[in-house]
Amino acid sequence: MKVTIVGAGAVGASCAEYIAIKNFASEVVLIDIKEDYAEGKAMDLMQTASLLGFDTKITGSTNDYSKTANSDMAVITSGVPRKPGMTREELIGINADIVKSVSESLLKHSPNVTLIVVSNPMDTMTYLVHKTTKLPKNKIIGMGGALDSARFKYRLSEALEAPQSDIDGMVIGGHSDTGMVPLTRLATRNSVPVSEFLSQERIDQVSEDTKVGGATLTKMLGTSAWYAPGAAVSSLVQAIACDQKKMFPCSVLLEGEYGLNDLCIGVPVILGKDGIEKIVEVELDEAEKSKLQESAQGVSKTNDLLDIKK
Repeated sequence: MKVTIVGAGAVGASCAEYIAIKNFASEVVLIDIKEDYAEGKAMDLMQTASLLGFDTKITGSTNDYSKTANSDMAVITSGVPRKPGMTREELIGINADIVKSVSESLLKHSPNVTLIVVSNPMDTMTYLVHKTTKLPKNKIIGMGGALDSARFKYRLSEALEAPQSDIDGMVIGGHSDTGMVPLTRLATRNSVPVSEFLSQERIDQVSEDTKVGGATLTKMLGTSAWYAPGAAVSSLVQAIACDQKKMFPCSVLLEGEYGLNDLCIGVPVILGKDGIEKIVEVELDEAEKSKLQESAQGVSKTNDLLDIKK
C-alpha cells in the first residue's frame, strides 16, 4: 500500500504522521513545491519510527511526481490555507489551478489511484477533480464530512460532559461555515438520543459551534487547523486500504441521491477497497431536507465560479 500526500505543510505532515503511526501502509510519499521541505518533513518523521514503533517508510520529494508512481491512494492538501476572517470559498481562484495541476500530475504516474481531496473550498475542488479527470466517481472523495463530524462529536461530548467514545453523530452538507448540516435529531449517547440529556437551546448551540469549528480555530491559530484534519484523512485512507467498510460522511458526486445532481456534497458513504462502495441515503425530516437543499445551492454557486462548469 503506497500513499502519496501532496503538500507537506501542517495538514499534509499530520496526515503522513497518523497514517505511519497506524502502520497499515508500506510507504508514504510527501511531495511539495518548496525545495527540500517535503524531504525534511519525511526525515523528521522517519526519526520517530523507532520511538513510535512503526515500519511505514516515509520519503519526501520536491515536485518530482515520478516518485509517486503506482500510488494506491493520494491525498491532495496543497493550496493556500485560510487566514483569519477568510471563507473557504475565497480560496477558489488560486486553489483550483493548483488542484487541477496536481491531480493531472498524479494520474500521469498512478492512473488507478484513489484521490482524497482536502484543499478548500473542498466540495468544489472535489467537483473540479471529477470534471477534469477520467477517474470513476468511486475513486474521488472529499474529506470534509469526516472532520466536521469529529468536531460535532467533540462539541456534543463537551455539552454532555461525556467521553467522545459514548457519542455518535454526523454532519452532512457542504464543508462551509453556512453549509454544514449537523444531524442533531439523530445524534446519540450510547444509542440514547442527545435530546434526552440536553435542552433544545443547548443542542442548537452545539450545532452552531460545530459549523464554525474551522473558523474558530483559524482565528485562534492564525491559520487552518491540522491535527484533526490529518486524523480525519488517515481514517479515510485506512478504511479504504484495510477494506473496513466503514461509514463516513464524505463529499461525493451525486447523481439523483438526496434529490441532488451534478455536484459534490457531504453525505454518508461506505468506504472499502474500491473507494466509495455505497452512498447511504438517510431518511431526513423536512427541516433537514431544506437545510441540505440550501447547502447544495451554496455549493453550486461556488462551482459556477469554475471555468470548467458544464
